[in-house]
Order: sequence, then structure tokens, then C-alpha cells
Amino acid sequence: MSVDYLVIDGRDIPLDQDACLCNLDDWSEPVAHALAAREAIELTDAHWEILYLLQQFYTQFQLSPANRALVKYVALHLGKDKGNSLYLNGLFKGMPAKLAARLAGLPKPANCF
Repeated sequence: MSVDYLVIDGRDIPLDQDACLCNLDDWSEPVAHALAAREAIELTDAHWEILYLLQQFYTQFQLSPANRALVKYVALHLGKDKGNSLYLNGLFKGMPAKLAARLAGLPKPANCF
């Protein structure tokens, strides 16, 4: 099986079978931009707000949130206008928990296929 990877600043950064970082310490904003480019997403301030919030969630709970937990956590910290499925699906192509976790450098949420 071949390993997928990103090349950032001349460094190979390995990705797992879900295109998530193998090593969470490899995450940086350039890595997030490269991962987003693979998804044809240009990261905006709205994306960054959610990515940093996801990293806060991971630091607090040591796991990536599923959709329902993500929506609740965003609502708690950023308000109901952003903490809803419609808003998050719009930012992350209908896969907010899985795609946002990947872009934030986190493992795939346990219950995402």
C-alpha cells in the first residue's frame, strides 16, 4: 500500500488512508491550506474560526467530534447562527465533522464513514 503525503516547504507529511495527518504535530496553516486545496476549498476566516475551535475541542476531549457534538460545540462558543448544520455543511461541503477535522489536522471522527 502506498502512503499518501503532502509536500510542504520541502518536507514530506504523511497522510493516513482517510487523508488525515498521521502525526498531529505536522499541522500548520500551510498544511491546512494544502489539505483544503485537495478538496477545492479556499479557506476563509469563517473556516479558520471553525478549525481553531475544533482544535480546542480536541485538546479538551482528546477526540474529534461527530456532527451533532460539533454543531453543539460551535453553537456554545460562536452562537446559534454558526452552530447549525446548514452553516457548517455550507462551509465543509456537507461533511463538516469529517472534513473540518481533516483540515484542522485531527483524526477522523470515530463514527464517520
